[in-house]
Amino acid sequence: MSVLIVAATLTLAVLGIGNHLYWLAAVALLCLYLRGGRGSPPPPPPPGGGPPPETYRAYRDRRDRQAKWERRYRRERPHEARRQQREKSR
Repeated sequence: MSVLIVAATLTLAVLGIGNHLYWLAAVALLCLYLRGGRGSPPPPPPPGGGPPPETYRAYRDRRDRQAKWERRYRRERPHEARRQQREKSR
């Protein structure tokens, strides 16, 4: 598949010497390919509907760690934290 994309891109680039629309088409083709056109489709979601427990646990741990750092930042730098809070509310 990637050989086909590269060949099509090179062909469009060569044709683009006379017409700039072919250059744009080559760039668009590469962007689409790099965005998600590679490989096989992603696996289907689990039948339970929600995220797996270990994924949610990892999310919770990251969220709690972030909250801990934010509290520490506000405690150690009260002036900067207040300024950031004012800028957020605008």
